[in-house]
Amino acid sequence: MTSLCVSHIKGQCLTHIFPMHIALMKEPFERLQQARKEAGFADAADAAEALGIPLPTYFAHENGSRGLSRSGKRYADFFKVSLDWLVGGKGPARPKQARAEPANVVPLVGYVGAGAETHFFGEDGQLDEVNAPDGSSDSTVAVEIRGDSLGTFFDRWLVFYDDVRRPVTTDLINKLCVVGLDDGRILIKKLQKSRTKGHFHLLSQTEPPIFDARIEWAAKVKHLVPR
Repeated sequence: MTSLCVSHIKGQCLTHIFPMHIALMKEPFERLQQARKEAGFADAADAAEALGIPLPTYFAHENGSRGLSRSGKRYADFFKVSLDWLVGGKGPARPKQARAEPANVVPLVGYVGAGAETHFFGEDGQLDEVNAPDGSSDSTVAVEIRGDSLGTFFDRWLVFYDDVRRPVTTDLINKLCVVGLDDGRILIKKLQKSRTKGHFHLLSQTEPPIFDARIEWAAKVKHLVPR
């Protein structure tokens, strides 16, 4: 494996010569390591847990003792890189995408409890439409907070999110998220990792914590605005 062991090359910080670093990676396992780090997983064990893959299997893929032929697509999809780049080193890691036009409105998909109360989602997946905040995409949706777990000031505010993680990934730890519990509740909570694998502690400003909750999905809160 080729490594860069100096902090600067010809006066350039390594963070500014990332394309050169990519070019030096000749093996699939090297590209897998880079894809994992660029996706926000500093630790390979965290990536394996988020993927639901046995740790020895993932380590074998990252150290090159096993090929990626059967798992390449799964890794490419999860880390959001090109399969051709990951497995064969062909083309860019992330092909340029056409810039999406900002949406004018986004769907309001439900009323969400900020505390421990239940929620209501429309049977057809949409209750209403609300004005879209800056930076919205085609996948952005909104929910309305019902309750005062984030403080009475935020009751009836709109919460916008788009990047839903199934399962929860480690980059959401200590972030305010919309979370879907296995008992059907949808809440607004700050996530903390539990010692129990696959479980999380859910924190809010005024409500008691919910410990060791099983979460089906989570998405980082992108915007919070009054309705």
